Amino acid sequence: MIYGITGNTQKEQLWEPVAKLLSWLEQQGLQAKLHPTVAEGLALRKLLPQAQAAACTAHDLATEVDVILSFGGDGTLLQSAHLAGRHGTPVLGINIGRMGFLADVEVEHVREAICAIERGDYTVEARMALEAELENSLSLELPWALNEFVIDRTGPAGLITIDVTVDGVPLNQYWADGLIFSTPTGSTAYSLSAGGPIVSPGCEVIILTPIAPHTLTLRPIVLPASVTLEVRVYTSGQPYVLAADGRSQLITQEGQRITIRRATHTVNLIKLPGQHYFQTLRNKLMWGAR
Repeated sequence: MIYGITGNTQKEQLWEPVAKLLSWLEQQGLQAKLHPTVAEGLALRKLLPQAQAAACTAHDLATEVDVILSFGGDGTLLQSAHLAGRHGTPVLGINIGRMGFLADVEVEHVREAICAIERGDYTVEARMALEAELENSLSLELPWALNEFVIDRTGPAGLITIDVTVDGVPLNQYWADGLIFSTPTGSTAYSLSAGGPIVSPGCEVIILTPIAPHTLTLRPIVLPASVTLEVRVYTSGQPYVLAADGRSQLITQEGQRITIRRATHTVNLIKLPGQHYFQTLRNKLMWGAR
């Protein structure tokens, strides 16, 4: 297999493990390709000769490799998922971050993980994503999300009004700071911190979690993934934010229809033997700790 390597280049703890991994992959007769920013960083730190870094660089990582190794935390893995895009290239998260719900292979075990992949001793989890489109075919900078879409107010202005219909039937008018539209994968991210439920990634649902709602009866709701949501936001003339997996876009026209539904593609995550979702929950959330 050809392994593509990307990572959080803002973390100094990225460079030495990647440099050592490249040397080990070469010894094993395995090929690696590097994201341009990783190749540049290794060359800059003299951990890889300039010529070798240039030779390993992949400008379209998803189409040139069999597996993407994402070094960082969950935020880095989300970026890697968007690199993989609709190509379906499987991603393995190598954790050098703090939480690591998605990046659940610790960096010291990366060689063992690659050996397992080479043996075929792994599974691929197809995680559902969401896609969004604006009325009048206006383009979104990031039209799909693995974790969530978030509608949020800008600055310290007052609450915003968010009208939501489900398959054409009115659901609710939210008066809140914002509203999160989450996948099961994203249920342990922003939605969780806003009071949303934890949902096993094998479930096919969309979770709506209000952010600081004015009415206490506005609770999170879980909908089947087959529904189509239509959303209109009213802000008394102020712009608002539509964010996809943490990347924000300013929307200046209120009342514009936003359609959110299940994406036509999935994001493929590699899982190794002994990796279980509930074990990850127990470890990361310290359930049962005394």
